[in-house]
Amino acid sequence: MKPEVDQILGLSAGQLMGTIAPLLPTVYAQGSASLLGFMMMFAAQEYDRAADIRVAENADMRALFRKAAPVVSDDDLRIALSRAAETRDDSLKVSMLDAANAELRRVLIRLQIYAEDNAARDLERRIWELLKASADRRLLRLA
Repeated sequence: MKPEVDQILGLSAGQLMGTIAPLLPTVYAQGSASLLGFMMMFAAQEYDRAADIRVAENADMRALFRKAAPVVSDDDLRIALSRAAETRDDSLKVSMLDAANAELRRVLIRLQIYAEDNAARDLERRIWELLKASADRRLLRLA
């Protein structure tokens, strides 16, 4: 598709904030239009990187699960970690990546609870590093 979705959203956001919003009769309407424009800018940014973010997060969680499984003493969790580590992203559709991400995060939560309950500090540190990397990837930038 030419132009791409992110370009359409960016151009529309610029028109909304730069041309339409100033012509609206009330401050509330101008503010609402500007807010919609900012949301469109963020949506354009997310469109371009959405699959990349999710693929990286899913890979990071699977790698952590592969490393954690051998040191976890809880049999059910160890099996869940091993199974989750072996999953693959079968599609690059964001909805499919989100579904896989949600399933992996459920296992991650179980692992974090285990790490906290068992004072597994190295494991906790690795989980927090993964979560920080995830937050950094998803950070929205104004520039």
